[in-house]
Amino acid sequence: MNPDEINEPIWKVPPPRASVMPARPPDPACQTITLQIDGRTVTVPAGTTLLQAASRLGLRIPTLCWAPTLTPINACRICVVEVEGARTLAPACARPAEAGMVVQTGSERVRLSRKLVLELLASSVALDRAPELLRLIQEYGADPERFGPSAAPADRRDARHAGHHHVGDGATAETVAQPVKVDNSLYVRDYARCVLCYKCVEACGTDAQHTFAITIAGRGFDARVSTEWDAPLPEGACVYCGNCINVCPTGALVFRTEHELREAGSWAPERQQETDTICPFCGVGCTLRVKVQDDKLVSVTSPPEVDVTGGNLCVKGRFGTSYVNG
Repeated sequence: MNPDEINEPIWKVPPPRASVMPARPPDPACQTITLQIDGRTVTVPAGTTLLQAASRLGLRIPTLCWAPTLTPINACRICVVEVEGARTLAPACARPAEAGMVVQTGSERVRLSRKLVLELLASSVALDRAPELLRLIQEYGADPERFGPSAAPADRRDARHAGHHHVGDGATAETVAQPVKVDNSLYVRDYARCVLCYKCVEACGTDAQHTFAITIAGRGFDARVSTEWDAPLPEGACVYCGNCINVCPTGALVFRTEHELREAGSWAPERQQETDTICPFCGVGCTLRVKVQDDKLVSVTSPPEVDVTGGNLCVKGRFGTSYVNG
């Protein structure tokens, strides 16, 4: 080795070189597309769903399994629309808008599909505590009884005594066959009112709580919301946040106070008041919407439009304020 090379560094920092930083790629949200909905033209950011695009025009598309705080899972098919050139109807809650699309939200084909879905739902479960669905049934002229016996509460009680409920041509619906589940002091599960919209499952999972205490078990007429191994809630992973109650559209999940008042015939919406307040348990500042009847707190929810909570609460916010009842 050359002695002169002994003191040479084993590495050298390369000299700086002039360079131009690459330009930031354009934000996809800044890219817009134009489509036509019900004969009207609308321009929306790329990635906008058909449901969102229609709302920009003031068009109302009915939904059931969709919620602004949940990931669309296309379970109910009430929000379907007709896309020109497409073979099947598209779920507006999840289908991204595309440039040049021609969409109809209330065509004869669309209305027939929605009517059929409503008839199948109402023929298999009790919807007497689902005012929005009852309104849709009337709007679309749905006739649930043409698919089998009524799923009214009185008929459900008779079916439970027999151990099952028949849907259509003698099929047994496990969802309706279940008795009311009262296995804890906080809330009640009446799955005879469940339409399998998956909202509670999504709220318990990655969209909110990440507890995964419930899921859909079974297939077809055996499909039902279930805990792990169908265990009682106190034996499962449930943390009693009650976020499933907040998203349930049919009254299948309710506060135990509400359930007991209804069972006693004392539930009186005309005497109830709702008030927004701030949760007293920590410094997060969650908004509580408390419902009071006869000076007694009967339920607590949280408005989904409030950024702090997005409609979600913890066990203290949802159930802890019951101490005010004494």
